[in-house]
Amino acid sequence: MLLIKLRAPDFNSQLTVQVVIDIVFISIMLYASGGVQSGLGVLLLVSLAAAGLISHGRLALFFASIATISLLLQETYSLLTVDFYSAQYSQAGLLSMAYFAVAWLAYQLAKHTLASEQLAKERGIDLVNMAQVNQLVIQDIQEGVLVLDKDGNIRQRNTYAEKLLNMNSSDGKNELLRLSDYVPEITDRLVSWQGDSNISFDLLRLAHSNALVRTRFLPIQADSRNGVVIFLEDMGHIQAQLQQLKLAALGRLTANIAHEIRNPLSAINHAAELLEEEQLDNNTNPQLVRIICENTQRLNKIVQDVLQLNRRNISKLEIIEIHEFIQKFLEEFCHTEKINTNTFIIVDGSKNHLISFDRDHLNQILWNLCQNAWRHCQKQIGSIRIELSTGANANNVCLNIIDDGRGVDMKQTKQIFEPFFTTATGGTGLGLYIARELCETNHASLDYVEDSPGGNFRIICKSSQPCL
Repeated sequence: MLLIKLRAPDFNSQLTVQVVIDIVFISIMLYASGGVQSGLGVLLLVSLAAAGLISHGRLALFFASIATISLLLQETYSLLTVDFYSAQYSQAGLLSMAYFAVAWLAYQLAKHTLASEQLAKERGIDLVNMAQVNQLVIQDIQEGVLVLDKDGNIRQRNTYAEKLLNMNSSDGKNELLRLSDYVPEITDRLVSWQGDSNISFDLLRLAHSNALVRTRFLPIQADSRNGVVIFLEDMGHIQAQLQQLKLAALGRLTANIAHEIRNPLSAINHAAELLEEEQLDNNTNPQLVRIICENTQRLNKIVQDVLQLNRRNISKLEIIEIHEFIQKFLEEFCHTEKINTNTFIIVDGSKNHLISFDRDHLNQILWNLCQNAWRHCQKQIGSIRIELSTGANANNVCLNIIDDGRGVDMKQTKQIFEPFFTTATGGTGLGLYIARELCETNHASLDYVEDSPGGNFRIICKSSQPCL
């Protein structure tokens, strides 16, 4: 045992010495017990079989030869030294044949063992390679992946999931993270899905990163409660790709039709103005002239909005103190639209929110939202509130524009951001669509809050620390 622990001498030397000692010891026992007829020679079969398997068959026949020679020498020595001893060479020969048979069997078993070992080694290498490939695929896939155990702990996640959930790579390395503690909104969906696997979910806005995702759940085993794989599909990435295709097509379209539409509109509008000047001499109905002018202006506004869609991806981000910006904006807005400034109330606890946004884009977004709020509010003092606060994630700033009107009909909440959808007379239906597009260009989001007593549009944008 000491030599085995020290691993000295080498393996074959130790095995040879130990088997030879067994053979010598058992041969002495045979001599002391009366020879082969005592039956103790069978004990060598166990040693030879074990030695053949351990040595992978390389020394099996050598050990059988030594055992045979030792057995025959023991019989011969007993014949020469013991009186009235009758040597059993035939029995010794049969036992020697058994030694060689066991050695050969051990050799064959060792060959199969070696082949199985080699196959298992190759399979192990294949499994390791496959695991590495799977890990690379999971890490590189453009979709967040979370693996949960039966207790709801996050066992594995990929880099994209860490990005969507705003997690650090070091989070959860030393201890398990519970999904319910970190992302409760996904946990609620998981519980609903475990109750009904056929349930369909709407898109989810993650509070940690403000990303819009589609969630999918797959059970690891037949029972979903034994573990679940959660896929988080980044709809912002998909929408960006679709937007690029849409903008390319829209750019070609607007480039071809802009002048073709605006030139006739200008001619019609000019002719209508001339008719308006001559209406007294020609007895022209002033209402018809006004209809022509209003509709040409409306068509011109649609063309301008469509042209602006093609320029939405051009933004110049800058640090904006949002409270001061809104105050200046309201002064300009109320002066232009001839609205009492007391209609608006700014609610901001800290008055120190800095955001990264394009100034012109933000002005256009607020102008559109405030126009909508003024159109639907009761037009009284304090009818429109602009609330500023820190979002669920400390890196976000939340801007709510709330009016005291009736709000948006529940049946229309999913359509209000679609292009050319409008409920206002004379509207183009592009205002909210352009506002959301401009928000996404500036890495922000624009949504309608349904559980508000009035109309409530919420902008969530990234805050920016002041430069030192």
